[in-house]
Amino acid sequence: MTRPTASSPQVEQARHMTRRQLLGRGGVGLGSLALGSLLSGSQAGAATGAVTSGLPVLPHFAPKAKRVIYLFQNGAPSHTDLFDYKPKLKQMHGVQIPDEVVGGARFSTMTGGQTARPCLAPITKFAQRGECGAWIAEDFLPHTAGIVDKLCFVKSMHTTQVNHAPAITFFLTGAEMAGRPSMGAWLTYGLGAETQELPSYVVMTSRDKEASCGQIFYDFYWGSGFLPSKYQGVKFRGSGDPVLYLSNPEGISREMRRGLLDDLSRLNALEEEKTGDPEIATRVAQYEMAYKMQASVPELTDFTQEPQHILDMYGPDVQRKGSYAYNCLMARRLAERGVRFVQVMHAGWDQHRNLNTQLKIQCTDTDAPSAALVKDLEQRGLLDDTLVIWGGEFGRTPFLQGAISETKTWGRDHHPYAFTLWMAGGGIKPGFSYGESDEFGHNATVDKVHVHDLQATIFHLLGIDHEKFTFRFQGRDFRLTDVHGELIQPILA
Repeated sequence: MTRPTASSPQVEQARHMTRRQLLGRGGVGLGSLALGSLLSGSQAGAATGAVTSGLPVLPHFAPKAKRVIYLFQNGAPSHTDLFDYKPKLKQMHGVQIPDEVVGGARFSTMTGGQTARPCLAPITKFAQRGECGAWIAEDFLPHTAGIVDKLCFVKSMHTTQVNHAPAITFFLTGAEMAGRPSMGAWLTYGLGAETQELPSYVVMTSRDKEASCGQIFYDFYWGSGFLPSKYQGVKFRGSGDPVLYLSNPEGISREMRRGLLDDLSRLNALEEEKTGDPEIATRVAQYEMAYKMQASVPELTDFTQEPQHILDMYGPDVQRKGSYAYNCLMARRLAERGVRFVQVMHAGWDQHRNLNTQLKIQCTDTDAPSAALVKDLEQRGLLDDTLVIWGGEFGRTPFLQGAISETKTWGRDHHPYAFTLWMAGGGIKPGFSYGESDEFGHNATVDKVHVHDLQATIFHLLGIDHEKFTFRFQGRDFRLTDVHGELIQPILA
């Protein structure tokens, strides 16, 4: 091929291109291919239901899991009250926690200046359950206690952040500051979709009915960051239509909508040819997905065909839209319809001054639905290739926030140095506990697991080597785990 000279038509054309056009042309090849594929599908006028492939290099090896359901408990469940039994806290209840245990640990402003840090005994009744003998607060989590032989508890989690938003962002995007792609976006970008009828990445949120904490569900918890925006999570609402504008306006039939979209696609093709903007392909993809969801979502949200014993298993709140129980059943229905990543987020675990009242309420709202989801997936043959994760952004302090004499206002502060989460299915070893914290539950001490280690392991279960899965942005190869992350080999089945 002849190299362009300084006076060639190609160079002369480049001199008169705008910056936007120049940058856009860089993605024109990929954008044109994507748009062409979308247009051919839209011209046909019907969804095929075929799998959409991801990157050709993925998976790197045979996956154990095809999909993920992440039950994210915003606010941070108290590990020493629910999962990590520490007799030492009961023995030293009301006694100052030793300075050598706390060391120079950093806490939130709620206890950062508090000099009195009395140990706080568990407010729940612990027992060993199942053949595995896992310790669990059986009075607060009776349904979870009944499935401990299906679960893998990681009791040595630790993280870097002491405040909610950066800590949640770290778990979901691998960075404390907003702007990076979320885990679900990475996976749908890399692995593609198993269905064309629904988004590959769906998010649902709920909160405690008492509105006991003011946490906000930020959109960047499911954002696509620097990945194409088509990979961001689609948030299903808890009232009205699950997705805005799902219904056609009065007087617009489905056939008319199809024709409008086809005409709009042709106009977008002309604009793409002119500007080379790859986001045009994303916009067309969103229009097409919205059209398909007009048919698929009403069926998805219709629980009338669910057997009564299944509804009963999820608990009395299952029919209330926007509840945690409703979202858990929706997660199962999404999983069996091919959605790759379902992110269920429930806020209300932030018990700074109401531990003796609100913790029980939170457990009552979430215990049965969480256990039901695991059992439901198993009886449908989906648990083996569905990874379920349950946990928050950090734990709670083993010492008291406030005064020991003020029983009604007992609470625990944020605690990133040791906490517990559990996983099930998708290649995880069942009936197993991994890692330990010290005798106070303050510091992870044995087989410590960092957030990036967890992320690396999740990717491994989906057939991805986290060190090889990168995206070049602003001259650097980025990945979910940054430059960290070790596979937690012992928890793999």
